[in-house]
Amino acid sequence: MSRRVPAAETLLVVAVLLAGAACGSRLPESDFERRGTAPAPAGGAPVRVGIITSATSPVGGAAFTGPRDGAKAYFDRLNARGGIEGREVEVHTCDDGGSGVGNNDCVHRLVEEQKVVALVATSSLDYAGAARVSRARVPDIGGQPIGAAYETYPHLYGIYGSLAPRDGKPGWDGELYGGTEVYRYFKREQGARTAAVVSYNQAASAAYARLVTRGLKAEGYKVVTEQVDFALPNFRAAAADLKEQGADLVFDAMDTHGNARLCEAMDDVGAKVTAKVTNVQNWTSSVGDDYKDAPRCRNALWATGSSRNYDDTGHPAVREFRAALRGKALSQWHLEGWAAAMWFTDAAKSCLSGGGGDVTRACVDDFMNRNKPYSARGLLIPVTYEHRADPPTTRRTCLSVARWRDGEGWVTQGDMNEQCFDVPQLAYQP
Repeated sequence: MSRRVPAAETLLVVAVLLAGAACGSRLPESDFERRGTAPAPAGGAPVRVGIITSATSPVGGAAFTGPRDGAKAYFDRLNARGGIEGREVEVHTCDDGGSGVGNNDCVHRLVEEQKVVALVATSSLDYAGAARVSRARVPDIGGQPIGAAYETYPHLYGIYGSLAPRDGKPGWDGELYGGTEVYRYFKREQGARTAAVVSYNQAASAAYARLVTRGLKAEGYKVVTEQVDFALPNFRAAAADLKEQGADLVFDAMDTHGNARLCEAMDDVGAKVTAKVTNVQNWTSSVGDDYKDAPRCRNALWATGSSRNYDDTGHPAVREFRAALRGKALSQWHLEGWAAAMWFTDAAKSCLSGGGGDVTRACVDDFMNRNKPYSARGLLIPVTYEHRADPPTTRRTCLSVARWRDGEGWVTQGDMNEQCFDVPQLAYQP
C-alpha cells in the first residue's frame, strides 16, 4: 500500500493568502522562547528542538499555528512523563512573521545559535531559510508543504512524504506531481459526475483552479468553472449557475470567508450538492461558526487529507491527542503537528537505544532515511521517502475522508488505509 502524494498541498495555502492579499506587508515579529513544563530530568542534558511558525503574518495570526501548538502539546505531555529516556525536550519557537527575512532570522537563531538537534512541525508562509537548514544537515521533521521546500532539499521531511530526488531543484526538473485520488473517490463512492470549480479572478486562485480542473477532467468529470471578482464577488450568480448546471461537487480556490459567502449564496438559491469539498487546512472545529449562516451547505462540507480524523475518538492515538488538548479548539493541523513531534521522539529514542548513543542531528537524520513507512501510531497514512530518478506516471494512493454533521462534528468516511486508488500522477509547477 502506497502513501498518498497530494496534488495540491504545495498550493494549499492559496486560500489563506487570498484572505490577506490586500493587507500589505509588515515587518516580521520574531518570537523566540524557551519552552518546558517540567524541570530538566536527571537523565542528561535537554534535547533541543526548534519550531518555526508564521504566527504573525499578513494573512492573520491563526492561519499557521496549528502544527506548532499540536507539537508543543505533545512535548509538554512527554516532558511531564519524564522526557526521552529521562531527558527533557527543550522546545524553542520562532515566529518568522510570514516573511523570507524573518524566516532566515529564525533559521539563524535556532540552527546556528541555539544548535537545535532538529526542527519539528514547521509551518512557514515563506520558507526562505530551507537551503540553510539543509546545508547544516539539520533534519526538519513533519513540516507542512506550504511551498516546494520539502520536495527540493535533502534533510527536509514533510508530513506527507516525497518521491522526488530532492537534489536542490523542486521535484523533477522543476515540476511536482500529484494524484487524482480525491476526484476518483467522489466519482466511485458518491457517484458524482459534474463538478464546479469556483475561483477569484486573481493569479494564485486561478492557477489553483486550473490544477483542480485538470484533475477532474482526467477523471472524466464534466467541469463547470465559475470565476468571481476578487474585490466585488457576485457569489449569488456563481451559485445560481452551478445549480443550473447540475453540479454534484463544488471545489474552490478561495479563502474561508469566500467559502462561507459562497455557501450562503448556495443556500439562498437552493443549490443542493453531494459535497462542498475542502482541504486539510480547513478541517477544523470552527466550521459551525465559520458557516453559521449556511446550514444546508455546512452539512454538505467534506474534507480530504492524509491523516486520521481528529474526531475519530474510537482510535486510541486520537483519544490521547484529544486528552492532551482538552478544552481547546481542534484542527487537523493540530493533529499533524502532534504526529510530527511523535516522529521526532521516536527518532531520538532510536539514538539512545542500547545506552551508548546520543541524540545528534546525524542520528535523527539516519532514522528518517530508514526507507520504512511511518504512521505515528496510526495517525498518518504511512509516510515514505524515496529518491526516484523519474517521476511516477501512476501510483496507488490512499485517502482520509470526513464530512461535517451538526451535532457530531467531522464524521469519518471509510478506513483511510483501505480507501486507496490507482490514479494518474499529473505534473504541475510550484
